Amino acid sequence: MGPSRPVKPVQPYLRFPSRARHLSCYAPASPMRPSPTADLSAFLITLRHLIREPSVVGAEDSFFRVLRRELEELDISVERHSGVLVARGSEPESVILSAHIDRHGLVCTGPNEFQYAAFIAGNRGELTGDSVSEQMVASIADRFTGQRVQAHLPHTGTYVGQGTISSGYLCPKRNNLIFELLGLEYLEPGTPVAFMDRLTLTENHISAQLDNVLSVALIIYLYRIGFKGTALFTAQEEAGRSWRYALAWFQREAISTNRLLVLDTSPYPTREAASEQDVVLRRKDASAVFDPRFTAEIENRCDTLGISHTFKDEWIEQQNLLRGKASSLGRTELGRLVAASGGQINGTTLQIPTTGYHTASETASLTSIQSAIGLLCTFIR
Repeated sequence: MGPSRPVKPVQPYLRFPSRARHLSCYAPASPMRPSPTADLSAFLITLRHLIREPSVVGAEDSFFRVLRRELEELDISVERHSGVLVARGSEPESVILSAHIDRHGLVCTGPNEFQYAAFIAGNRGELTGDSVSEQMVASIADRFTGQRVQAHLPHTGTYVGQGTISSGYLCPKRNNLIFELLGLEYLEPGTPVAFMDRLTLTENHISAQLDNVLSVALIIYLYRIGFKGTALFTAQEEAGRSWRYALAWFQREAISTNRLLVLDTSPYPTREAASEQDVVLRRKDASAVFDPRFTAEIENRCDTLGISHTFKDEWIEQQNLLRGKASSLGRTELGRLVAASGGQINGTTLQIPTTGYHTASETASLTSIQSAIGLLCTFIR
């Protein structure tokens, strides 16, 4: 790290753009609401391409290279740091977006033994037991039987073989999911294994392992249509480490901000529950309170566009009252950043509701995606 520099002041809030600018990004069917049938083909082409590229937790190097090529083709300034790739448009301080690039997968840990990559022993130090991923681990052990997988070299992404998950179970001694695979018995320990993933499109929904590649595709699409701000793409969010990489970059650049907007998906137990809102916001998580002013600004933009929204922390608290059982609010990258920086780095989140979380058939509605794009377009001046 070079010599310290004065901390840059928190950027002022942008003047709320005109409604005409909001609507120009997605050609809605009505003056106030994006249409789920509006042309999303350009975005879906990008998403389909990125989904095919492996990015297993802890082995994201090859995906970083793919992402860098995508951005450099758009004449965007790109820098790679440890665990984070930073893209800067011509107005880098207007707003900062953030997305995680890692996806769940397996890693070979012994002869025909494969563990859930996010929860191997080497990653446990960053996990506190109250993240959504950790709370769901016991319930997803049997979801992957029959799932096709592909192995690749950890740094280059070179394909080395395909196989099928024959069984999976939760090992109480190692507190992790253990899998056996057919067809990949020859792999050496340390080899990452990705779920074979393809985008499935229906009239109203898309399905794939959307978390976290959906957020990455959204940002690339935004740059293509004129976004000029900054974007952070972080690794190992599912292992609880991404916030450290983001924090190191903010400290290196001596930047403080209250306008960090983190894009993500948000899991719901049923499609009916997911369809109750177009997008999901948050006021807080288990680590910290998000910036109230920026959160209110995003909510106001939703209201202006006619985008239905709920707050996930309120939803969880209501569910806890109904069930009489406490579930954690979850620990997000943003919450950890707020807590670790003493509030010098803050912002809010924008999430797309999904079902089938952490599987290769996670599903989101086209209406929600269209709504998120419409809202994000309000940051294009």
